[in-house]
Amino acid sequence: MTTLPTRLTDLTPVPPDEIFALGAAYAVDPHPQKVSLGAGVYRTDDGKPWPLPSVEKAERELLAENDLSRHEYTAIEGDVPFLPLARDLMFGFKGEDSEEDAKARIATVQTVAGTGANHLGALFLKAHLKPRSVWLSNPSWANHLLIWELAGVPHKSYPYYKAATRSFDFEGMMSTLESEAQEGDAILLHACAHNPTGLDPSKEQWIAIADLCERKKIFPFFDSAYQGFASGSPDEDAWAVRYFFNSKPDMEICVAQSFSKNFGLYGQRVGAFHWVTGRNATSLRDIVFGNLCHYIRGEFSMGPRVGTSIVKKILTNDDLVAEWHEDLRAMSSRIKAMRTALYNELVRLETPGTWEHIIEQNGMFSYTGLTPKQIYLLKEKYHIYLIKSGRASISGLSSKNVLYVARSIDEVVRNVQ
Repeated sequence: MTTLPTRLTDLTPVPPDEIFALGAAYAVDPHPQKVSLGAGVYRTDDGKPWPLPSVEKAERELLAENDLSRHEYTAIEGDVPFLPLARDLMFGFKGEDSEEDAKARIATVQTVAGTGANHLGALFLKAHLKPRSVWLSNPSWANHLLIWELAGVPHKSYPYYKAATRSFDFEGMMSTLESEAQEGDAILLHACAHNPTGLDPSKEQWIAIADLCERKKIFPFFDSAYQGFASGSPDEDAWAVRYFFNSKPDMEICVAQSFSKNFGLYGQRVGAFHWVTGRNATSLRDIVFGNLCHYIRGEFSMGPRVGTSIVKKILTNDDLVAEWHEDLRAMSSRIKAMRTALYNELVRLETPGTWEHIIEQNGMFSYTGLTPKQIYLLKEKYHIYLIKSGRASISGLSSKNVLYVARSIDEVVRNVQ
């Protein structure tokens, strides 16, 4: 038997993605009380996917229109009418006299969801800003680290989570950036509903972060994955991005925007990337735009159009916009109700420790504070699935399982440290 020659002698195995592996294990678990608290997807109180009613209505209208060009190529920059809609949703223009000047600062392209927007932005920064480091929160969405590693930008971590109090470590973040961040570094900021902790800066803290970035000349890179999904209000969840944009007009920023959570279009991969120039550098906007298109052409040529057609249909129809806002409030309200239900039951059970953080956090996830041993026991004995960090997807809770989950947590906390 001959051995085929290979040049991959230094190729090493990589571990499977934890979230997808956890989902696969949950799928084959036959236990009748199994609970998935792993994947970041919205579920109804029956544990089922929820195509948004506004999205279903838009789909019916699109089907009735029978547009013969619906499967055609778009432009390199994406679905052209979609781009200003995505931009305006993110930056919130309200018809001010200076609106056109403000829009002239922004180069927008369509991406393959929020992950693609993060990836495109990382590649662009690596090539043209050449940051010595990108600062990621500790902890952050696991994919952030992979994206920046693949782009070839070294990363550093700023404190974000204070384990002792299960709270946002604002002082640690600011102290570290003040003493260690260098001019030209980039910083990854979660626009709202921080993943995985569910902890966000207050508006006063956001103002201080913006001042620090401006003074130390650190480039802000926003990841906006939950606009409207976190609070139920797209305007409220975009507050930080809009503050940087409006109050620091001479500072460049960029935003990776996802439509997966707030429109429920997880599999359609709808996203956008926005590069914001300083107000005195708008002549660079078109150059930036052209370079972004150059990257897109070499990677995936253009973004998919089915999802953007749905978003366009909704955002250009006042009735559908109103219904979409109702959908957002329905999702965010159910998640808040599940946080409260879990917290109340843990308090009623007098579960050791403090659990206020569950209702103080917001958005899809809660950083529970459970240990890896406790999480392992939850899975092996109680068939409750969450990742090793203790991050739980609150949308996996329901009126049917929240008491079971709380009682299971109570038992593992009492028996496993």
